[in-house]
Parts: sequence; structure tokens; C-alpha cells
Amino acid sequence: MSLFDLKLQEIHNRLKAKEITVSDLVSESYGRIGQVDGKVKAFLTLDEENARAAAKLLDEKLGLSDSNGLLFGLPIGIKDNIVTEGVTTTCASQFLRNFNPVYDATVVTKLKEAQAVSIGKLNMDEFAMGGSNENSSFHTTYNPWNLEHVPGGSSGGSAAAVAAGEVYFSLGSDTGGSIRQPAAYCGIVGLKPTYGLVSRFGLVAFASSLDQIGPLTKNVEDSAYLLQAIAGYDPKDSTSAKVDIPDYLSALSGDVKGLRIALPKEYMGEGIDPQVREAVQSALKVFEGLGAVVEEVSLPHSEYAVATYYLLASSEASSNLARFDGVRYGVRAENPRNLLELYHKSRSEGFGPEVKRRIMLGTYALSSGYYDAYYLKAQKVRTLIKQDFDNVFEKYDVIIGPTAPTTAFKVGSQVDNPLTMYLNDIMTIPVNLAGVPAISIPCGFVEGLPVGLQIIGKALDESTILRVAHAFEQNTDFHKQRPALD
Repeated sequence: MSLFDLKLQEIHNRLKAKEITVSDLVSESYGRIGQVDGKVKAFLTLDEENARAAAKLLDEKLGLSDSNGLLFGLPIGIKDNIVTEGVTTTCASQFLRNFNPVYDATVVTKLKEAQAVSIGKLNMDEFAMGGSNENSSFHTTYNPWNLEHVPGGSSGGSAAAVAAGEVYFSLGSDTGGSIRQPAAYCGIVGLKPTYGLVSRFGLVAFASSLDQIGPLTKNVEDSAYLLQAIAGYDPKDSTSAKVDIPDYLSALSGDVKGLRIALPKEYMGEGIDPQVREAVQSALKVFEGLGAVVEEVSLPHSEYAVATYYLLASSEASSNLARFDGVRYGVRAENPRNLLELYHKSRSEGFGPEVKRRIMLGTYALSSGYYDAYYLKAQKVRTLIKQDFDNVFEKYDVIIGPTAPTTAFKVGSQVDNPLTMYLNDIMTIPVNLAGVPAISIPCGFVEGLPVGLQIIGKALDESTILRVAHAFEQNTDFHKQRPALD
């Protein structure tokens, strides 16, 4: 039995009793990585020397009062678009293959304060642009449940590492579903917090009005612990919310009696795999059995969400990625004849095809003569999508539906069809456009591949979605299933 099969509280108790050490946990992580990561390929960079040194220092604190935090000594993986001082942060792009940050992202600082141990940096779609991890410029990550299938994206490495038991939990980022969709594909829990709840300082920006850092964990309780550690106001982030952070653990009561659940008809219609729909309907029956009320509603502007998202996200990407020019940091083209050629060659050589595609789309949408027709119109539709959520939340506590329309697809099956790939995010994108929180939890299997259930809540009401997810978890055992990689 792996130490990572233990519940977080059990590990904490064993550490306090000195039955195990932090070095044992770190060795467990690197041992498992050595055993399975040749197949899964979740990691881009391992920080073993620093992790083992940190573990030895924490071992000296065992039994002392400052070892009481529940994240104390636990191994965590960090998505490679979250900057880490002295550890290469590449965003899975050749452009940043030599980039070693001189500071930590706020979430990394908070994890260090909680005395978790960073194991390394996790693979992703380049600059977080993609839904399968096939857009990494280094290598593809594979789904631990079936190595012929994708783990999802862009936080595919973060999800696969947790599902494969390589780390206890991980951090990812979610711009249009990039935490929840890979969590669904890999059979784990993925939480996208309310926009502004977790600092984005040190997150390499893709689309600044949509990006959000969040946890990927084996169960809902761990998600609450990790969110507790990373949430909070940060003056370094101009979009950070000045709000009090509640005790998320106290919300995990298991009680959903009288809870009002909205089921959008748009989330269960055409394009949803029938077996995925069946798994979601079965999950709703579990909630009804616990005393919740489920009613069908409409989110009428959902059909425009994908088009709206790709216009806005690509426009913001075009602006954000202008800083990668071969002058200040990152890879610089050799022997350019002039400054313009330096820009051209550096960006041509450094960016992959999907990143170039989105820069081109965004630049076009922002260009003179097209701004009003595309970007401005998309912002207006975004407002309508948010109003749809506001209207439903006037009567209902949560919205529930599938996280993704299908289970994980085969590697290579959609990489040449960007539009089909974009449509995989059709369930998750509206949440980012509205800025509300959502969590994906496992709710079944189709031909051996996990199905994700998405629970969407009101802004800053993470406590409710965690409570609802936890109640489902307490009455099912999908979250206990593990892929057979050995």
C-alpha cells in the first residue's frame, strides 16, 4: 500500500507520531515517479535535490508545534506555468526552455509557508493553450487509466500525476476548463475557484480575465485543505478579491437536504455521449436520495460560449504574449540582421502551432475595423452568459451537469481538428466567462475511462460546491478507484 493511499489526516497523525518522516513521503513520490512516469510522462522538471533537502529540514521539526499544519511535508507538483524561484518554468514552450525565475508565485510562497514540498514542474499544453496535453513542445502526457488516451488539458500533467500516485496533490490553472476537464478525464477532483479568490501573481498569463489557479486532488476533503492554503487577498495581484476566507473544511457536513439543484437542458442535449449522460443522471438520483431537489433550467446563451471564449481568450493571449520577443527573457534567435527580424525569428522558432493560431486569431479580432464586430460583441455576449448564471442562482444553490461531453479521447485522434478539440470545453467555458467557481468530481466510468460531474456555484461560494461534492463522495466510491499502471 502506498503512503499516498492514506487520507491526509492519517498521514498527518503518522508524522506527528514519528511513525513516518517527510523524507519517507518524498521518497515515496520519487520512487513512484521512477516506476511509472516513463509511461505517463507527467513531469517536465524534477527538483529532487531541493525537495530532499527541504524534507530533511522538515524532519527536524517533527513533533514540534510548527509541524501542525495539515499540508506539512506533503509532496506536491506544480504546473509549469506557475513560476518557481530557481526552477525552470517553461510553460511547455521552447520559447521559455531556458527561463529560470528569480521569484516565486504567490501560491508557491503560500505552499512553502504551509511547509508542503514541491517535487517538480508538470507538463501542460504550451502556454496553457489546448485540451489534451498534445500541444506541449516537449512531450505528450498520457492518461493513467489508458495510456492510449489523452489526460486532458491544459493541466494534463497536473491531473495525470495525481491519478498515477506520483504526488499527493498538484496545482493547475483553469482558463476555460483546464483544471476540471483533465480532472474528469483522469478520475480525480479538480476545483476552479471564483475569479480573484486565488492570486494570479506569478502565473504566466494566457487570458488575464479568465485564468485562475486551483487544486487537483484525490478527494474533496484534500481539495478543501489545499484551497484553504492558497486562497486569500494578494496586493501583488490587481484582480485579487478582498474577502474573508471561510473555513472550507467546516462546510463538509455531508448534508444536502433541501438543496436546490439546477440541471441545464443545454448541458444534457445533443453532443453529450449517451453513457456520460446516463452517469450524470445516476449521480442526480444520488442527490435526490439525499433529499436534494433537482429541476431542469435553461442557460440560453450557452450555445455562444465557445465562440465568445475563443475570441476573448485569443485576444488576451495576443496581448499577453507580445512580451515574448527574444529581447528580455526566453530564447533569442541567432544572428538576426535587425530588430524586426529578431522579433520575427524568435517568435517563429519559439512558439508552437496552436499558440501561433491563437495569436493570429486574437490579433485579427483586435485589429482596426474588426474590433467592434468581434471583440466588443464577444464582451457583450459574455455579459449575457453571466446574467444567465445570475438568473438561475436566484432560485437554485448549484448547477450540475457533465464536466465534458465525452470521456478522454485517443491520443492523436483530434489533434488535427482544432474546432473539434475546442468543443470539448463546451461545458466548462461558461463558468470562466461568468467568473464563478466549479468543481469536477468522478461520477462513473465508460469502458474503463472516468466520467466527470461538474458542480457550479455562486461567486465566492466554494463552501457550497465543496459540501455538495463531498456529500456525493460520501455516498459513492468512484473517487476510491485507482488506475492499474503497475
